[in-house]
Amino acid sequence: MKNKYVIGLDYGTNSCRSLIMKVEDGSEVASFVFPYPSGSAGVIVDNKDPNLARQNPADYIIGIETTIKGAIEKAKQNNAEFNQKDVIGIGVDTTGSSPMPVDKNGEALCFNPKFSGNPDAMCWLWKDHTSYEEAAFITETAAKIRPQYLAKIGGVYSSEWFWSKILRLKKINPEVFNAAFSFVEICDWITASLTGEKDPLKLKRSICAAGHKAMFSEEWGGLPDEEYLNTLSPGLGDLRERLYSEAYTAEQKAGNLSKEWADKLGLTTEVIVSVGAFDAHMGAVGAGITEGTLVKIIGTSTCDIMVSPVSQKLKDIPGVCGIVNGSVMNKYYGIEAGQSGVGDIFLWFVNNLVPESYGSSNGEKFQNLDKKAAELKPGESGLLALDWNNGNRTILVDVRLTGLLLGQTLHTQPHEIYRALMEATAFGALAIIDRIEEYGVKINDVINCGGLAIKSPILMQIYADIANRPMKISGSEQTPALGAGIFAAVAAGKNAGGYDSIDQAKRTMTSISKEYTPIPENVEVYKKLYKLYRQLYDSFGTENWTGKMNNVMKDLLNIRDKARGNNV
Repeated sequence: MKNKYVIGLDYGTNSCRSLIMKVEDGSEVASFVFPYPSGSAGVIVDNKDPNLARQNPADYIIGIETTIKGAIEKAKQNNAEFNQKDVIGIGVDTTGSSPMPVDKNGEALCFNPKFSGNPDAMCWLWKDHTSYEEAAFITETAAKIRPQYLAKIGGVYSSEWFWSKILRLKKINPEVFNAAFSFVEICDWITASLTGEKDPLKLKRSICAAGHKAMFSEEWGGLPDEEYLNTLSPGLGDLRERLYSEAYTAEQKAGNLSKEWADKLGLTTEVIVSVGAFDAHMGAVGAGITEGTLVKIIGTSTCDIMVSPVSQKLKDIPGVCGIVNGSVMNKYYGIEAGQSGVGDIFLWFVNNLVPESYGSSNGEKFQNLDKKAAELKPGESGLLALDWNNGNRTILVDVRLTGLLLGQTLHTQPHEIYRALMEATAFGALAIIDRIEEYGVKINDVINCGGLAIKSPILMQIYADIANRPMKISGSEQTPALGAGIFAAVAAGKNAGGYDSIDQAKRTMTSISKEYTPIPENVEVYKKLYKLYRQLYDSFGTENWTGKMNNVMKDLLNIRDKARGNNV
């Protein structure tokens, strides 16, 4: 294990990175980031349709070479002992569900000159919400004839997922749909590219992607049956036999690094490439997930991950993004939930509504907003917000919901709104915790990962106070990439200098850097605000709510006045 290394490739929304780490202790040797050159911050968008979000797969291929070569050069500079020939494995994590139409050879359809530059022939990024109508139809149809399909995915199918995007493509661009031999999640396509086995019928598919996003389960023989798919759209069932019948956990070997890539990167063909998975699931392992711990990957959105042993009976949980055997670790159910907007909400606010008096750059604005927001007491602003600027992923699963800010007056300041937005994301996080615990899964503590968790102490203290639980911070700033490296170390195996199991690897390679504990007086104020948040949540987000709303504004004022020391 000594002086052996693994590489984690982490494909995010706006950029990709490679992380080289030591197998013996998980210490990070070097990393390199590559911003995607295509589109707007790496995303192909359409000003006429804010729901559209695609990516150019050519950026992924360039990213492999650029980030790995860049990290290797930095590793040589940082560590005289480093030798790239001692790299034993590569793991890959990506966004998802981000499916892509491919031809018989597994090449992206947009590489065909006929479809060059056509967004429909590119990767349909996770945040593409154009298929919200199709998602609703998938849910409605399954509820009528295949209710078991919905039971393991929280009861509602999402526009962010595999089948809704394919059904949308079939409807709006049959030429591209008919030209596609198959569809591949990018976590599978990138690993296939590395191994050289891109045949859609032979490459290894991730159980993480298949189970959470494509309604794949061994309980009903894999993917949704042909009759159901044809009920969604005549002819859609024909696609089933060109997809897959097996899916694999991420610690398994996808293949060896191809000679083409080995020569290009300066590595060997003995390097093992592990099966890919989604960033949050690998990030959970990189954070050291255990039973009873919720891992929050906080970025542009959040993904919440838990595990529960398959030996224990687990209830279906309405509103979550899926319960899948092996999606996080083998022999555990992976439970996924999340919020569609967190960092994106803060960035939107700074880009559009924060004056230059808070700073001339976004960095200065965030720094000053954090400082001024930290000076406020809970409830002092008199504001309350809903965190639905990008829809609600869990528990309502509704992309047609939008953001809300309540309580502003002619004296409201930007940093007060900023704090209210942070509190809204924390309230949304607590709603998810409440739902999961309601169905028998105990959450003792929370491990937070990502740049926001590390850079914003006020955000983490707010989360601790609102959730009334310790908020731990992962020791790595790059937990998805670390998790990908951990899976690579296990796929390579002990004989190559890796590990026999994920439990063994994560105990050795992960750590906690900091912990925020709840402040009792803040907890009590937030309990009152959370009650009002849930009143807004239910009234705007559910069909059956029939209560009154006339108390909310005045209750906020009462909480505000008490926080300011005024008589109420």
